[in-house]
Amino acid sequence: MRVKITLSYNGSIFFGFQSQTSTQNTVATALQNSFKKIGITSKLHASGRTDRNVHATAQVIHIDLPSYWSDFKKLKTHLNVNLSPHIVIRRIEIVNEDFHARYSAKSRVYRYILSTSRPDPFRAKFITFVKDFDKSVMRNAMKEFIGKHDFEWFKKNGSPTSSDVRSIKKTFMYEHNGCTILYFEADGYLRSQIRMMVYMLLEVSQNKLPLSAISEQLTKQVRHSTNLAPPNGLYLAKVKY
Repeated sequence: MRVKITLSYNGSIFFGFQSQTSTQNTVATALQNSFKKIGITSKLHASGRTDRNVHATAQVIHIDLPSYWSDFKKLKTHLNVNLSPHIVIRRIEIVNEDFHARYSAKSRVYRYILSTSRPDPFRAKFITFVKDFDKSVMRNAMKEFIGKHDFEWFKKNGSPTSSDVRSIKKTFMYEHNGCTILYFEADGYLRSQIRMMVYMLLEVSQNKLPLSAISEQLTKQVRHSTNLAPPNGLYLAKVKY
């Protein structure tokens, strides 16, 4: 019986989502261990990996359950007892046997949280504090990424892929609780792509780079920057199927 599980996690606690041979402290390992404690040994599959210090409000995994685990409310309770407080299971739903958390996804939504207020040590792991920036310029600059592009110059070095072409369907900016939220929706992303995009957006909106720098780097005319915005402001917010 295949189920789709939606979960949230505090990425600052873990060395990323993906299981690693060098450490047991990853989200995937914590999840797998919690399943094993209640007799579930199937391999889990995620919609995608997140890097160290990147959070998720709605990551999605799928896993095949033994038939006796039909009480999803009880299963959710058992898992949350083992995973609390840094990982929380939000929903468990039965899906078709051909559902795949990664390959069935149509798009993924990320949010990046910025604040120009005085840095707060109690929120520093969850918000990126920056100096003031021109929000009107930022809003316009985000539109430059919309569409189908070759993002080869917007990915972290040492990240081989069969194709660097991705389609960004939507970008916009809004204010919430005194913070500026950058919204990105795409069919997929390259490694550290959003963090590199956000860094350049900040450079443009702080008048350190011209707006044309974005299109020049997208079309691989001039490589203006390979720097990354901090990971702590980034959230995997939704996976659409």
